[in-house]
Amino acid sequence: MPTATLMIQGATSDAGKSTLVTGLCRLLHRRGVRVAPFKPQNMALNSAVTVDGGEIGRAQAVQARACGLPPHSDMNPILLKPTTDTGAQVIVHGRALAEMDAIGYQAFKRQAMGYVLESYQRLSSQYEAIIVEGAGSPAEINLREGDVANMGFAEAVDCPVLLVADIDRGGVFAHILGTLELLSPSERDRTRGFIINRFRGDLSLLTPGVEWLEQRTGKPSLGVLSYLHGLYLEAEDAVPDNSAFGAGERLRVAVPVLPRISNHTDFDPLRLHPHVELCLVGPGQTIPNADLIILPGSKHVRADLEWLRGQGWEQSILRHLRYGGKLIGICGGFQMLGHAIHDPLGIEGGPGSSVGFGLLNMQTTLHSQKQLANASGRLAFADAEVRGYEIHAGISEGAALSRPCCILQGQPEGAISEDGQVIGSYLHGLFDSAPACACLLEWAGLGGAKSLDMEAERERGINRLADAMDAELDIERIVSILGESR
Repeated sequence: MPTATLMIQGATSDAGKSTLVTGLCRLLHRRGVRVAPFKPQNMALNSAVTVDGGEIGRAQAVQARACGLPPHSDMNPILLKPTTDTGAQVIVHGRALAEMDAIGYQAFKRQAMGYVLESYQRLSSQYEAIIVEGAGSPAEINLREGDVANMGFAEAVDCPVLLVADIDRGGVFAHILGTLELLSPSERDRTRGFIINRFRGDLSLLTPGVEWLEQRTGKPSLGVLSYLHGLYLEAEDAVPDNSAFGAGERLRVAVPVLPRISNHTDFDPLRLHPHVELCLVGPGQTIPNADLIILPGSKHVRADLEWLRGQGWEQSILRHLRYGGKLIGICGGFQMLGHAIHDPLGIEGGPGSSVGFGLLNMQTTLHSQKQLANASGRLAFADAEVRGYEIHAGISEGAALSRPCCILQGQPEGAISEDGQVIGSYLHGLFDSAPACACLLEWAGLGGAKSLDMEAERERGINRLADAMDAELDIERIVSILGESR
């Protein structure tokens, strides 16, 4: 018997596909269904290390959590990590395959469907249900040939589709109607209904429009999901919008939003912390005075290093340190703190070397073999548990590493400067462990830093979403549509 499969597609990007899949996975998991998430093709710089040692989009890792599962590379068989506006690293079954430009990837899509279906079949053999997330919009008719991300996949496995649209951005009726009009007859037939997401206000004022849309399209509304203010789910890619400090006595943390920033979810524990004020500083914005500056991960370290210099960050960091401020570099940000970054093979662009900030006595060489691992241990300078994951192509060497930041699996990792003002680490999730977060914040100047339980925060967000969907959507009809796919 075929595995029950349902696909959520969006009328636009960021319509709520990841959110709905997460909520549906948790609702089915609560009912005792053995369910798994699946996204055939994802484009994101926020990624996660899987139980089988691969790499997938972070949204699928969140969805796996909602299913009570460890993330697996089959849950996102094709991951694209942009390196330029027209190029990306292509990751297949959790492993980096090649760098491709947009034209090259369009040709590669002929092979991509085979990889996608391999993963889908493996999941189908293990689970009762699969909830699939599309990418972008199925109405991108310029990309229809060889599509693996939306209707191309749905037609290949013959599964029903639900369409979600975001009313908060406006034009929701046009988004839904226009999307359906641009689909082929078979694609429209498999689209079984629509969901309106992020609604604020009096539902009675929306009802006439929903009824008109049902009559005009012949598709049922499966519910209207309210705007869930303050909902915390780890982001697939979009960087939260906040760029200024407010008044107060909290620890002030500034993070530059690099053009190729990766795994910015590292800073979620700080964004949620009641005694921390996190400022994400975009291009052209004034670099604020802060207690702590954090250089984040990057998918294109040398280019982002030059961008930082162009934005005035090097001078600001040196001034910050002269006045006693603290600095942390994570992954690519850690590499920037050394004397040099060498890329002899052109892993991230043209071959060459770049001069680093010279704040740690080390240098980094990029290699073709990416380091992928979940890791745990303790901070080297405090008795505090730390855990996270490593995703990087560089190997760092130098005297600075003799003063490690962490001890992971019994091995030294990262570095602390001799004056104790600068920390560098390859460990993403450095702040996830409550004890480690509290120690790092105390080191940065927050007296009596309190702990924040990120595991509880993640569960709270998923459960809040599932509860709202259970109350506001026609879940029984959605489950019935899922069951029909058998």
